[in-house]
Amino acid sequence: MEWEIVIGLEIHAQLATRSKIFSGASTAYGAAPNTQACAVDLGLPGVLPVLNREAVRMAVKFGLAIDAQITPRSVFARKNYFYPDLPKGYQISQFELPVVGVGQLEIQVEGEAPRVIGVTRAHLEEDAGKSLHEDFHGSTGIDLNRAGTPLLEIVSEPDLRSAREAVAYMKKIHSLVQYLEICDGNMQEGSFRCDANVSVRPAGETALGTRSEIKNLNSFRFVERAINIEVERQIDLIEGGGKVVQETRLYDSDKDETRSMRSKEEAFDYRYFPDPDLLPLEIDEAYIEAVRQSLPELPDARKGRFITELGLGEYEAGVLTASRELADYFEEAVNVAGDDARRTANWVMGDLLGALNRAGKEITESPVSAELLGGMLRRINDNTISGKIAKQVFECMWNGEGDADTIIEQKGLKQVTDSGAIEKIIDEIIASNPAQVEQYRAGKDKLFGFFVGQVMKATQGKANPAQVNELLKRKLAG
Repeated sequence: MEWEIVIGLEIHAQLATRSKIFSGASTAYGAAPNTQACAVDLGLPGVLPVLNREAVRMAVKFGLAIDAQITPRSVFARKNYFYPDLPKGYQISQFELPVVGVGQLEIQVEGEAPRVIGVTRAHLEEDAGKSLHEDFHGSTGIDLNRAGTPLLEIVSEPDLRSAREAVAYMKKIHSLVQYLEICDGNMQEGSFRCDANVSVRPAGETALGTRSEIKNLNSFRFVERAINIEVERQIDLIEGGGKVVQETRLYDSDKDETRSMRSKEEAFDYRYFPDPDLLPLEIDEAYIEAVRQSLPELPDARKGRFITELGLGEYEAGVLTASRELADYFEEAVNVAGDDARRTANWVMGDLLGALNRAGKEITESPVSAELLGGMLRRINDNTISGKIAKQVFECMWNGEGDADTIIEQKGLKQVTDSGAIEKIIDEIIASNPAQVEQYRAGKDKLFGFFVGQVMKATQGKANPAQVNELLKRKLAG
């Protein structure tokens, strides 16, 4: 039987505010356990929550970026359940009236046509604390530093049809929240994570199958792997005569499997009701327009500009706009180098990203700044150095030996562009290799590379390659 996969994602983006969503406690990562949880976060008697205005601005910013409806009057609710890292016994969230309503996002999987994925809603809520199991033998430690940290939960429609599409959608959201500067996107620290709702149905059917929810996936690789494993499990189960039960599952990356966490029968009745301590959130058109004016150039628009104005291909533009930091780096390097955007793109995507990958560094940690790289490319453009010599210059810059001009001067790397000097060397090489000259003139064209190599060897790689090729062709033609 042919099966169709149906996936919806619930992405939790931790908002980059300095304080929590309902208190003044710090959201800084890495503090000693339980040092950043105040009386409001713990829900102690007599305290009242106060909404963080910046969290609202960030939520509206996201909504506008996905062309979503901004709800003029949204309400905070109490989501009631007991868990050790939820000291109040409830979580403040939004239920029937979220701040961001229906929106959409276009994704593209390599080799496939673009698809528009619906976004059902994005609502504000507070995070819970964290249960720590590893360091406590037979016990669990509770760190409440994260309790009250502002989250934007972004819920997609069940429009995704493969694990690859799910990853593409998640990457698009990940890039977008960083462009908007509303989330740092750090998946290792839990700032960006998702739950995946997965079901299967016979191809051609419209009714949804019974879904399983895979909780707390914090890497793109885990999202893809967990979904594929869960799809295989459900298909095997149905084809073997069984039935999928609605449940919450966890992905175990060590065992590469999903396992049941709780079934539908054990699922919580959250008993949502409006939080009596918080007024409805009212947002007027003037506020929305002010936030709209603050929006940066978004990834899709920037990608389009790189293609139309800078002459990049679809693939190059996509890679370079995947993160705001990388796109900023590229544009600065282009401005310093001149107008040769394609050459800059090749160096950024090839030598630079390759070196960063080998060193385990991010673009923001690059030893070679955009200004340094652009300065080196400017010297290729004005024929001071060749592309081959530039490899050596780049390595020296990476090792902290200065800018391109300093390195070229100190190491004597300036390209030989004196036609007379190059011609003299070519004459000597032709005179020293009469047999090869005869074979070349007899039709053995591959020997041209031999002569180029001899010239470059004689000039220690400093001869201008274009001049060498032109002069050699003329001389060898007799």
